[in-house]
Amino acid sequence: MNIRNTSVLALVLTGVLLAGCEAGDTSVQQTESANQPLSGPEPGLQLAGKLEADRLDEASGIQAGIGGVFFVHNDEGKRLFLTDATGRDLGSYKVEGAKNKDWEDIARVPGAEGPLLVLGDIGDNHGSRSRVSLYFLREPPAGEPEGKFEVQHRLRFSYPDGPRDVEAMAYDPVGGRLLLLSKRDQPPRLYGLPLDLALWQQEMEAEFLGEVPGFRPPTRSDILKHPRRGLWVSQPTGMDISPDGRLAAVITYRSLYLFRREGSESWPDAFLRQPVEYEGPPGTHEEAVGFSLDGHSVIVTTEGRPAPVYRLDLP
Repeated sequence: MNIRNTSVLALVLTGVLLAGCEAGDTSVQQTESANQPLSGPEPGLQLAGKLEADRLDEASGIQAGIGGVFFVHNDEGKRLFLTDATGRDLGSYKVEGAKNKDWEDIARVPGAEGPLLVLGDIGDNHGSRSRVSLYFLREPPAGEPEGKFEVQHRLRFSYPDGPRDVEAMAYDPVGGRLLLLSKRDQPPRLYGLPLDLALWQQEMEAEFLGEVPGFRPPTRSDILKHPRRGLWVSQPTGMDISPDGRLAAVITYRSLYLFRREGSESWPDAFLRQPVEYEGPPGTHEEAVGFSLDGHSVIVTTEGRPAPVYRLDLP
């Protein structure tokens, strides 16, 4: 999590401190725009348990699978951990045929012979990777983990505007593409990869789709409370889209944001709308967010041990 653009940081910090941002210093569990309610009220994020697997200490991505299972990975190593919505240790698989420079998120996509998991080796703290990778593998069956799982396909891709540090990736079942949201840009930048091409091509260039400006800027309190990470509390560190394609959840170091897609609009358009913000959970390393497979809840967890698991129940 190195900071590489000091000029941008200086501008942001100066603006925050001059403005004071006093209105943003009050802890608010849920914030809604007048034209984008999600129908509620909702109780907010609730503690559901903790990740029990001993080796799961840098959880960077979480994805729901069949049978109430969630697949979780560290940002280092090559192991896929299985858990449930409360964090129980259900075993793990070693992923064969993949490298891990910085795994940051995981998604689930349809495949010709059943669902595939997509591991996003997309982190780039120093903005030095000309190409990053996605690894596609068959979703492991429900039941006790056995042995290893082989990668079926690797896609190397680049961005049209140069290297980007990306920690947030999700599959859009309506548009049929993988979406990637950058972390260190202000505002974050959204990119897309069509799934039908990503499943067979070896190399691609992602398409720039637009900016996502709806994340609340850091406040003076954020910076004073967390001097090292305060400027980055509103930057995306994980993303998922609900199975029906109507909601997108984006986690940052400070808050969980929910965006809603209306009618037949695209996600680039939907991301321009002000999201609903749920402040919390109370940590500084939240990087994993995923919808349950039925779309009724959102699960959030974090790096470190013991790592709490939080749940947001949806209407």
